[in-house]
Amino acid sequence: MNTFKNRIKKLLKPYLGLPKEVYVIFIARIVNAVGLFVFPLLTLILTEKIGMSTKEAGLWISLTGLAFIPASLIGGKLTDVIGRKRIIIIFDTLAAFSYITCSIVEPSIKMILLIMSAGVFMGVAEPAHNALLADLTTPKNRDGAFSLSYLGFNIGFAVGPVVGGLLFENHLRLLFIGDALTALIATSLVLIFIGETIHKTEEDIGEDREMEKRVEGSIFKVLLSRPILIFFSLILFGYNFVYSQWGFLMPLHTEAAYIGEGAKLYGKLASFNGIIVMLFTPIITSLFFRKKNIRKIFYGGILYTIGFGLLGFINFKTAFFLSVFIFTLGEILITISFMPFIANHTPASHRGRMNSILPLIMGLGYTIAPIITGQVLTNTSIETAWKYIGILMFVSTMLMFILEKFDHESTKLKKEDNEQMFE
Repeated sequence: MNTFKNRIKKLLKPYLGLPKEVYVIFIARIVNAVGLFVFPLLTLILTEKIGMSTKEAGLWISLTGLAFIPASLIGGKLTDVIGRKRIIIIFDTLAAFSYITCSIVEPSIKMILLIMSAGVFMGVAEPAHNALLADLTTPKNRDGAFSLSYLGFNIGFAVGPVVGGLLFENHLRLLFIGDALTALIATSLVLIFIGETIHKTEEDIGEDREMEKRVEGSIFKVLLSRPILIFFSLILFGYNFVYSQWGFLMPLHTEAAYIGEGAKLYGKLASFNGIIVMLFTPIITSLFFRKKNIRKIFYGGILYTIGFGLLGFINFKTAFFLSVFIFTLGEILITISFMPFIANHTPASHRGRMNSILPLIMGLGYTIAPIITGQVLTNTSIETAWKYIGILMFVSTMLMFILEKFDHESTKLKKEDNEQMFE
């Protein structure tokens, strides 16, 4: 019995003793994800409801992603100037009202433009969410906080897509209404229970957090002084290109393999993804707690390579669930690691801007993937496309391994230089 208690205590250790605001964020993430209906089914909304081809759908999804770029840049600057909480409240509310408007229009270009506007508003708010969590934490508890936030999202996501898949065929309007209402509830939790944190960027930071100390100058000056963040983001561009197929190629594959049942099967796969995250995030967080973030991302890349690549070789229903299980383990490792890595290397004065610039570089892989994959599908099969995806993921994983070695040597040299200074 004591052994069981010790194991549970070990699993929960990364989540204990966090600031109370982090637990509010955890609850808000659950609520928001329970109603996350629209974006998981966006490909099918465009193809099945509006009547687009896969190529056209890929183009519109990519345009939605491209609109995110200026939104995020503006949001990053506003976050560092105006504050985290204000930006979250204003722009997440605007996104919710865009979805409410979607519920009263017919499936058409107008609906697409409203969905895009919601994406733009969420893009402005996104840097503020990440900066808020970074403000509330330190390198000692940051991994646990980001892991808990991610876990909260996926607890809700285990429910949301199933409901969305059931509503998709006959109750499209309810998809938008449900998404909007849960977003408003989550935003209200931030409004009521979390204070503004921008003042924390003025606090003194110890020598053990040298990379987080305030600096003067533009975001580009900061980036040039930290080239590892640029290389890190470029490699995650490849990771995100691959992961985007979960939302684009996977639903097309399920529909092609099981005509008329694709949306329901994809909803089940999405919920399975959420369940795996819910069950395994505490385990993986605990098991890899002492591993460097960059090493965890390398391991995640290996799992992505296997999980996505195998769909190029096997095509039965169980294979979809096996693929989701494998790449979801990789998703956990990557997601709980990349934001803490960025936060630990970013001056507190530039958190908003860094959380806009770097995710944009990484997110471009996610943005352009539907265009490229849609074009590839005009000349080859879905199975062959998955094989290309597996090769790209393997290359990206090896590049992350090389970057880890570079980071290790760079840290070693800095340590030796510091020791010589005090001799």
